[in-house]
This record gives sequence, C-alpha cells and structure tokens, in this order.
Amino acid sequence: MAKKTVASLQTSSKRLTKAIKMVKSPKTGSYTFVESIMDPQEAKAWLKK
Repeated sequence: MAKKTVASLQTSSKRLTKAIKMVKSPKTGSYTFVESIMDPQEAKAWLKK
C-alpha cells in the first residue's frame, strides 16, 4: 500500500517536487515514510517503485 503526497517547490530557475510515499516494512509490518525532492517528470516513476 502506498499513499502519495506531492508538493511543488520552486527555486530560482528550477521547479522541483517533493514526493512522500508510505512503505510497509517486510520484517515488522509497520509503515515508514520515504521522501525525496526531484524533477516533476520523475515523480510518477519514483512512486511506482
């Protein structure tokens, strides 16, 4: 199960996206949050991993 939150960030000349997904740990079964700042075109591919 993955939830996503995407927020748009803007710096001087680049437009960036901060993506957060919830990942279930195979050992404990608990969920952790993984976040990354990237180009908006890469966000969908990163969330599908």
